[in-house]
Amino acid sequence: MQLYEIILIGIALSMDAFAVGMTNGMSEPKMRVLKMFCVAGAYALFQFLMPVLGYYCGYAFSALVKKIAPWLSFALLGFLGGKMIFDFVKSAAAKKKSEAPIGNSKPLGAGKLLAQAVATSIDALAVGVTLLAEETAEGLPMHVVFCALVIGAITLLLSLVALLLGKKIGDRFSDKAELLGGVILLAIGIKILIEGLVA
Repeated sequence: MQLYEIILIGIALSMDAFAVGMTNGMSEPKMRVLKMFCVAGAYALFQFLMPVLGYYCGYAFSALVKKIAPWLSFALLGFLGGKMIFDFVKSAAAKKKSEAPIGNSKPLGAGKLLAQAVATSIDALAVGVTLLAEETAEGLPMHVVFCALVIGAITLLLSLVALLLGKKIGDRFSDKAELLGGVILLAIGIKILIEGLVA
């Protein structure tokens, strides 16, 4: 396995975090820069930790990961997306009664961020096992920890870009951002589940 392949793996693994990050930016268009770095950092941290964990747990753990990862990701993202859709519908109903603004979602909290970080990085556990297999067969261009750092760094950069894009979109469509964000999270969860079942 070459370095460019590690980079491509990092890009592929970070796509779910990218989509969820954009959703967070849309839902919270006034998010401060420090919080953006914390959100992106949480995604990057888990994208770094999961391959290392998968690598050291080895093949014995890989069978379990492959079985539960799609379901766990679907459950976490489905719950978060469903809650956002429910909150939007609830606030829309409240607007009809009191003219309260729609789409004023609660700021992203630590618990929700943790659930997102775990849900978007679970598939990286299996990548850790893949790295172990590659190291045994052909060798890695660097130690697995450094491979995971590359993956985490890519996730950090792409998540920051996603948050910025989401904030710009959120400023224009803030009244619908929560609904759109919920639909996106739900779609990502379904996509992960289908990919897991088909694979």
